[in-house]
Amino acid sequence: MSLNPETEAQILRYHHAERWPVGTIARQLNLHRDSIARVLAQAGLPAIKRIHRPSAVDPYLPFILETLEQFPRLRASRLYVMVKDRGYPGRPDHFRHLIACHRPRPKSEAFLRLRTLPGEQMQVDWGHFGHLEIGKARRPLMAFVAVLSYSRQIFLRFYLGAHMENFLRGHVAAFDAWGGVPRIALYDNLKSAVLERQGTVIRFNPTLLTLAGHYRFEPRPVAVARGNEKGRVERAIRYIRDAFFAGRNFTDLADLNAQADAWVVAQAGERRCPEDETLTVSAAFVQEQPRLLELSGNPFPSDEIKVVSAGKTPYVRFDLNDYSIPHTCVARSLTVSATQDEVRILDGQAVIATHPRSYDRQQQIEHAEHVAALVAEKRQASAHRGTDHLVQAVPASQALLIGAVERGEPLGRTVRALAELLERYGVAELTVAIDEALARGVPHPNAVRLALEQRRQAQAEPPPLAVSLPDHVKCRDVPVRPHCLNDYDTLMENADEHA
Repeated sequence: MSLNPETEAQILRYHHAERWPVGTIARQLNLHRDSIARVLAQAGLPAIKRIHRPSAVDPYLPFILETLEQFPRLRASRLYVMVKDRGYPGRPDHFRHLIACHRPRPKSEAFLRLRTLPGEQMQVDWGHFGHLEIGKARRPLMAFVAVLSYSRQIFLRFYLGAHMENFLRGHVAAFDAWGGVPRIALYDNLKSAVLERQGTVIRFNPTLLTLAGHYRFEPRPVAVARGNEKGRVERAIRYIRDAFFAGRNFTDLADLNAQADAWVVAQAGERRCPEDETLTVSAAFVQEQPRLLELSGNPFPSDEIKVVSAGKTPYVRFDLNDYSIPHTCVARSLTVSATQDEVRILDGQAVIATHPRSYDRQQQIEHAEHVAALVAEKRQASAHRGTDHLVQAVPASQALLIGAVERGEPLGRTVRALAELLERYGVAELTVAIDEALARGVPHPNAVRLALEQRRQAQAEPPPLAVSLPDHVKCRDVPVRPHCLNDYDTLMENADEHA
């Protein structure tokens, strides 16, 4: 319990001037006697020795101390069970208080202040800054933070996720912003850097090794549970949270990164450099920049590459969204190459589609020409299927269709009209009617329909009824019960009587 200075002064006055014992001061100020004893000890007085009273735990203290020396982090609840099995009669709450008094305190470890040469080292880490809601998607907002160990120059870039491609993009952008590369990059044991670690044996992420070979720097992980070895980037992330991100308003990710770039140059660059307090961070970076390694001629590729399978529909799924492709590329394996702003879809080496990237979810990002080409092909295929069926049933219809198209009539509508007449009148009647329409020089479905009506009226036949049977065989075989017509007979008899 932390006491204010007024209370501590009051405790010292009661003890020295009024000669009150510790118990009296504790009762009058409503404090624990340990708090009173701590204030007196901090004032230079010798520690107050408590009167030892016999306790039920005394016979078990040697066993307890020996066990705690061997297992310093053993829980009091587990130790109570061990002592209880050996005959201890006390209750667990009082036992827990006794263990707190006898448990050995861990030794405080001292650390050396780490100093680095200009251009020698940078420290890299991710910082989590909540989430962004983008449409239906909830994306993690991650900050890639890199700090030059000598000048404390910060590079800050926000990304929607901490996956490997963004890790690479952060390095490339940092090196471009600094105009050079430090000789050593220090990481903790994040998966983007270290895949596996067994003692001193480390298996680096092969993509990170490729990046390091491209820019000629040495990736170096810190020891396990040794955050002090990269304390500069840890403090930089805390500084970013307090001095930049807290209470900041931004419209989107691009706006946030633009504000971050301005803040790094202005406020973060104007603070004092710990290595030389006569310099600002920006001034120290000006001195450090010539010591950095030169950049290679071309930036390291950081596009997201993913093999996707196109199904029966002209879309491929990438990062929670569907992107359209030409309908001629369905049912095959394709490759997606994505930057932060653009998604390219490749069939081998050929780029078949390019889309702006969406960070929403369950969206269809499509080009109108992709869908229009598929719709046109489907309509054309439907018309061809109807034409083939009609010409196969009534060969004379081919000449009429050619004539109709030459006159500018829609092929699909003409085929549908003739197919309907074929279903109503049959092959023989339709063939005769088509011949009459062609003889009159009118290749149109209405001329065929007129010829059929004239033949029907000349033969004094009733109009044909279109009967459509169910497609399924079982439905066709369902027995139909005829209605009783006795009621109609009765009505007819009554009508005759009144007549």
